[in-house]
Amino acid sequence: MKKWIFLCTMCLLLTACGSQVIIEWVDLIKWDGKQYEAVYEVALADRSFIDKEIGEVNFKVADQIKRTSYRFKDGDAAFHEKGTKLYAIKGLDDAIAVEDQSVINGYRIYMVRDEAPPRRHFDQVPLAQVKKIEFYTFSLEEGNRKTASYTDPSDMEDIQSILANSKLAPSFEPNGDTSRYDVLLYTDEAIAFQYGIQFDGTTYFWFPSDKAILSNDIQQFIAKD
Repeated sequence: MKKWIFLCTMCLLLTACGSQVIIEWVDLIKWDGKQYEAVYEVALADRSFIDKEIGEVNFKVADQIKRTSYRFKDGDAAFHEKGTKLYAIKGLDDAIAVEDQSVINGYRIYMVRDEAPPRRHFDQVPLAQVKKIEFYTFSLEEGNRKTASYTDPSDMEDIQSILANSKLAPSFEPNGDTSRYDVLLYTDEAIAFQYGIQFDGTTYFWFPSDKAILSNDIQQFIAKD
């Protein structure tokens, strides 16, 4: 897997509120001289890929550091509390994991990234290597809940076709509140490709690169009867 090198110490959005400056930190961790940024378009494929513990967070930066000149040191994390365990991931040299029950499969992935890393667009997914596809729904009450899982080649081909044939519609605006789903595509690697799907009651849409409309045929796969 391509290794990314994240060269920026931090990305800051500064908002002036009178004399006060608000710093919005990027979710990153510095360890062993490298800076790892949270990656939201992938998920750990299985907990069996978690390797040994490599260390723990020494200092939580957010809410404690108020100056923009601060530079992350080994053991610093933007949002994780002191003592949070850091884990290596089997098969991934420039990635670490942190246990997080709010994400699918229980670990958030952090990777060394480029200065301006591209999103892992759907057209980068090696569809011929996909071995399993899962759908999840999310609610504040239940968290992430798996609604369907497919390993049959015919089913996976149909799902991939629906995803691949979505129509780019960057100006589309949903009609009111939306329901959120996630689709995960698994290969033999330690991470699965993860994409959010939203439904406004009429239209399914997602972000394979930009906003795109999905055929309503996806509905039959999102949840099994």
